[in-house]
Order: sequence, then structure tokens, then C-alpha cells
Amino acid sequence: MGRLFWKFFLIFWLAQVVTSVGVGVAIWLERPAHGSEMDVFDDGPPPPPPGFTGMDRPPLPPHHLPLPLLPILAGSIVSLLFAALLAWYFARPIRNLRAAFESVAGGKLETRIGASMGRRNDELADLGKDFDYMAGRLQNLLDAQRRLLHDVSHELRSPLARLQAAADLMRQQPERGAEFVERIERDTSRMDTLIGELLTLARLDAGMTGKLDEEVDLREVVADVAEDARFETNEKRCMIEVDTSGPVTARGNHELLYRAIENVVRNAVRHSPDGGTVNISVQPVDGRLRVTVADGGPGVFGGDLAAIFDPFFRGASGDSLSGYGLGLAITRRIVEAHGGSASASNQAKGGLVVTMFLPLSVRAGQATPIVQERAEI
Repeated sequence: MGRLFWKFFLIFWLAQVVTSVGVGVAIWLERPAHGSEMDVFDDGPPPPPPGFTGMDRPPLPPHHLPLPLLPILAGSIVSLLFAALLAWYFARPIRNLRAAFESVAGGKLETRIGASMGRRNDELADLGKDFDYMAGRLQNLLDAQRRLLHDVSHELRSPLARLQAAADLMRQQPERGAEFVERIERDTSRMDTLIGELLTLARLDAGMTGKLDEEVDLREVVADVAEDARFETNEKRCMIEVDTSGPVTARGNHELLYRAIENVVRNAVRHSPDGGTVNISVQPVDGRLRVTVADGGPGVFGGDLAAIFDPFFRGASGDSLSGYGLGLAITRRIVEAHGGSASASNQAKGGLVVTMFLPLSVRAGQATPIVQERAEI
């Protein structure tokens, strides 16, 4: 038994023993005294019966009863049993929690304690549920870190191998140096992009978001994103339709919000068919700004809708496309840093819809007209 058990045991037992002794002594003191039969007669003792001798007189009853030791002893034994049961009841789940903490500290993150709590419905049972939630979160975070390390290693291995191959070939065939230099520059640029996105993701995870109190007009942000997309995907001749209505001023960081929307739009254009349409909508809904980006691509398998916001995730339809699978992960981190949320769903007519909710900041006396824009890219 642990120290806590004996503390509970001694406290409960002493409390009950003191109670039993106190009750017994109080009863003993409150019992009426037994006086002599002589007190009944005011004129003296009654005359002795005929033939009575002094040797035959019965002894007078005692003035007080003896201390009730037997009830006190019985109460002490019963209190001993109940104190042991109560101490065991309270100390057992705490010992289980301690063992579970030691197990998690030893690296066994799959440890759970909820089943050992039985049918308890008290604060200790709630503590066990909180422990299970904590262990689950730690396990998920550690698994995510391991997957991230594995994916980063995989993504860096290929361009590093190509760089090494290009360097070796350039030594062997110096006349093709310009060709190999171009390949080296291309792979170096890809590695620089990957490292930049990883650093951005790490800063967001660490809460290094900068100031989030700017007044950001999302109409300007969306217009700039659409304009930039025109130069990157002009060969696909996609249509971008922008629809903004009502007050669309958000409170946050202009650069981060631009990055969040740009990542989603780039992803939508990348998965849209040639000549397809990407719809961007910014609407105030229930005191928040709802930003939706819809494309006409193949969509995402239903079981992968939540996973597309995980780093390095690629759906079955996007394995052959460029990118590292970090764009939507960065978008979700930015939106959550602003106190919003991001989700994805498939359209009934086909294609993916990414929805972002952001805090609305309406400045007094400012009215925002409805703006509809269509840009061909």
C-alpha cells in the first residue's frame, strides 16, 4: 500500500474512533445515577421484615454504571474496516494514474486508464478521461512529427540525388555544363521552396504569427490572388469568378491571410481541368467571414477530406502533380491562428470546396458594395 492509502486510512479511522469514543462517553455520562432506597423515604429507612438480620442485607447498587467498553470496541473495529475500504477506494485510482504516467514517460503512449476506472462517476474518473485524452493527443502529435520527418527526408532525398548526379555528369561531360547547371538550379529552387514552406509551418505551429490586429480588406486580397494566378497557369485557360458582398474586412495579418487564400486557390487551379472554373466567394455569415474556393476537378475521396490539411498529404488523384502537400496545411494553421476554422467538402456536381471562416471586423460608417469579378487565366 502507498503512503496516500495510509494517510486516508489513519484519518478516516481516527475520525471514526474519536466519534465512537465520544458518543460512548456521552451516553455513559448522561445515564441517570442509581440512588439508595433510603432516598425514597423522607422519614428514614423502612422497618426490617420479621426475622431479618443484618447479615442478610443486600448490597446497595453502585452509583454509576461501568464505562461501556464493549460498544466502543465494536465501533472501533467497524470503523477500522470502513476506513480501510474508503482509503482503498480513493487511493487505488490514484495509484493507477501514477503507474500510467510512468508508462507514458517511458514511451508507451498507447497507455490508457479509462477501463481501470470501472463505473466510477466522480472527479477521479474525470481525471482518468483527461489523462486518456492527453495521452491520445501526445501520441497523435508524436506520430505526426515522425511522419513529417519521414516525408521531409523523402522529399529532400530525390533532389539531392539529382544534384549529386548532375555534379558527377558535369565533371564527366563538361561540354554539357549549361544543361546540368540549369538542372541544378531547378532542383535547388525546389529545395528552397520546400524548406521555406517547412519553416513557415514550424513558425505557425510555434505561434510565431506576428501581429494579428490589422484591418484586412479581403476584396483586395482575393483580387491580388486572382491576378497572380493568371501568370502561373495561363496554359490551362481557367476562369476565376470572384463574388464578394457586404462588409468583407477581416482582422488579422494581411500577409498571412494572403498566403492562406493563395494556397487554396493554387490548389484549386492545379486540380481544375483545362478551361475549368474556380469560384471564390467572400460573404459575411453570422458575424464571421466565410471564404469559399470551389473548383471543377475530380474532388477528394470522402475519407481523405480531413487528411488533406495534413502536411505532405496527397490524394490519389494528385500523385503526379507538383507540390509538396504543405499548402493546405499552412492554410489551416493560419486560419486557426486567426481564431477561425477551415474545412473541405465535395460538390454534388463534382469538384472540391474549401471553406474558411475568419473573424469579421466591420468599421463604423463603412459600407462595402457587392463586387463580382470574372478573370480568365
